[in-house]
Formats: sequence, C-alpha cells, structure tokens
Amino acid sequence: MVAKIKTGRSILGAINYNEHKVRLDKAELIMAQGYLKEPTALSFSEKLNRLTDLADRNERTAVNTLHVSLNFAVGENLDRITLQKIADDYIQGLGFGGQPFLVYQHHDAGHPHLHIVTTNIKANGERISFHLLANKASEQSRKQIEQTYNLVKAEDQTNAHKLPIPVSLEKVIYGKSETKRSISNMLNEVLRTYKFTSLPELNAVLNRLNVTADRGSKDSRMYAKNGLVYWVTNERGNKLGVPIKASSIYGKPTLKTLEDRFRLNEVLRKPMKDQLVRAIDVALLNPTSKAKFAKDLNAQNIQVVFRQNEEGRIYGLTFVDHRSKAVFNGSDLGKAYSATMLTARFLNADSILHDHNEAHGHHDAKSSLVSNSILSEDQMSSNDSNVLDILFSEEHQDLSAIGKLQQRKRRKKRKGHSL
Repeated sequence: MVAKIKTGRSILGAINYNEHKVRLDKAELIMAQGYLKEPTALSFSEKLNRLTDLADRNERTAVNTLHVSLNFAVGENLDRITLQKIADDYIQGLGFGGQPFLVYQHHDAGHPHLHIVTTNIKANGERISFHLLANKASEQSRKQIEQTYNLVKAEDQTNAHKLPIPVSLEKVIYGKSETKRSISNMLNEVLRTYKFTSLPELNAVLNRLNVTADRGSKDSRMYAKNGLVYWVTNERGNKLGVPIKASSIYGKPTLKTLEDRFRLNEVLRKPMKDQLVRAIDVALLNPTSKAKFAKDLNAQNIQVVFRQNEEGRIYGLTFVDHRSKAVFNGSDLGKAYSATMLTARFLNADSILHDHNEAHGHHDAKSSLVSNSILSEDQMSSNDSNVLDILFSEEHQDLSAIGKLQQRKRRKKRKGHSL
C-alpha cells in the first residue's frame, strides 16, 4: 500500500475535489466517521460544515486540512468493509482517531485507492502537529496495515509498471464545465504525478491538456511580483476566457509553491533519465527528420515539444515521458540531446535523404538513357556517333576537367622552379 499525504489550507477545496469525482460517477463516499448521518444522507454543506466548524476554533492555524490517498496494488480487489477498516486503522495510526473524517473510494484508475479528508484541529481548539507526519506516523501505520491485511508492501512496488496508475487525465474543454474547477482538478493530478523542474517543463504537460501557466510579459507588474495565472486554451494554444489566479486554486499552485516542487522533482526524476535516453538513442539510430523523430518517440508514449521563435528556429526542446511521468529539458539529458545538437542532426539527416533521393533520381535518368539507347542495328549504324557522344559526355567532361587541373599544377610547378 502506498500512502500519500497532502496538507493544505482549504477544507472546501479538498472536499470539492472528491465531490466533483462523485458527480462524474468516478468516486463514492463510503464512510463518514464522526457524522450524525449515513454517508448517502449527507448534503454537501453538512460534509463541509462538520470539518470547518472545528477548523474555525483555531484561527491561528492556517494549514488545517489533511488530504490522504491510500493506493493499493493492481489486483488487490478489497471489499467496502475492508476498505473502511483500513481507512479507520490508518487514521488511528496517524493520531487522528478522535477526528471526524470522510472516506471516498475512487474508480477512475487501474488500481483501487481511497481519499481521506479531515482536519487537524480538535474540538477544544488544539492543533495536531503535521511535523514528521508523513515520514514517521504514516509509515508506521502503513506497515502495520500491510501486515494486518496481507497487502502488497510499498517497498515491493518499486518497478514503474507496478506503481499505482495515476488518474487518467482529460483535456479541459472551455465551456464544458466551470473553468476554475476544471483547471483545479486537472492541475492537482498533474502536480501529484508528473516530475518537472521548471515552468516550461510543467507547461509541456499542461499545454497538451489545453491549459497553460502564465507569468505575464517580462515588463508586467505580475511578472515583477512573481505572480502566476492559469489559462484554458484551445487546440492551437490560444487563450480563452479569463485567467484563474494560482492563489485561488485548491492547493495554491503559486510560483513559490511550484519552485519548492521543482527542487524536489530534481531528485525524484533522476532514476527515470536513463530509460528516456535509451528510447531517444533508438529513435536516432538512423538518419531522421524532426517529424519522424517525434513520431517514433510518440509511438513509445514519449512527447517531444519543440520551442521555436517567430522565425521558426528551434531554441529549446522538452521531452515528456508519459510512461514514467518524468519531464526533461533536452540539455538536461546531455549535450548530445540539446536543441542545438539535435537540430543539427535533423538538418544532416535531411541533407543525407536529399542526396540519397538525388542519387536515385540521377541513377534512374541514366538507366532511362541507357535503355533508350538500346536501338536496332540499323539505328545504331546510322546514329552510333551521336549515341556514343551522349553516353560518354560526362566521362569526356571529367577527362577534360582532369586535364585542365593537371595543366594548372604543371604551371605552378614551373613558376616555383623559376623562383
């Protein structure tokens, strides 16, 4: 079992994320511990108010929300009662046993997983510390649950194909649903699953989903203040509607928050580098064009993003490996994979292909000429001199050129002796 802990400042955002999945029939509320009604009888406001009422008892604590996902291995088809017991045991192990909490079972991935939402503010206003929660209490609770319920251990899920499969990402369609909610749900999943180390690398993932993160122009006030907004875009990348401030989105994916994640992802993505390089090397085994290179990698679920200026010159190149969910700038993989080096290879490949085609075209022309020169004996006897002149005209030109070159060399040699 893999446990992922996220703390935040918005109980509303955490509940709304899960309730949105419920409305899409991709999740269901299976447990409401500490509530007076059964889960199916609770309204949205009742789910929310039970937790916000506690959070309001400690106004000094800004980070008051706990949002946990418990991910089980593929094939571990656990019944609802077992999932409820696991959720309760895990919360007890965290030290949140006296807190009310909501448990959602999600059905939008290839593996069973739960989401748990609660608050760290007790009824008396005291705060439960989040310090070392993920590294100590969560790990101890997880290991105990794996043993009690005979689950696949997190340590045994080190291979990429055994790791929990993230929620399938869907493109944001402008006007199909509320913009802020659509961006928030999609962005939360991207930030959780993909490993990027810069804003362009993040946008390499987001742009494919019709969203872009924007700092504004370099001379704008927003850029100077390190502000960030998110836009919905169309298939051509054109911005639609009005931008959504990063600070207003659940989880607050502001530039400062992203920069912290950049540093973390720098370490987390390292094991994925070699696998990507091997795939690129295979695509470069033979001379290739830019289009074919992108097509060959796309067949392996690797996206190539070429960043070009207005003149069409490629100045940057980003690889999005959707297999490992790792994003790399070309130069981060090595000098040979930078935009400059790869562009040169594409140009060389185009030149080789052009020369190859020209050679074939010239060969075909000569073949046609030879075939047309296979004449009857009468035609050959009357036109033999013309035919021979045509067939050997190139050889005559070459011999003439060689003769002139030899003459020039002899003249230079005589001048050297005379000096």
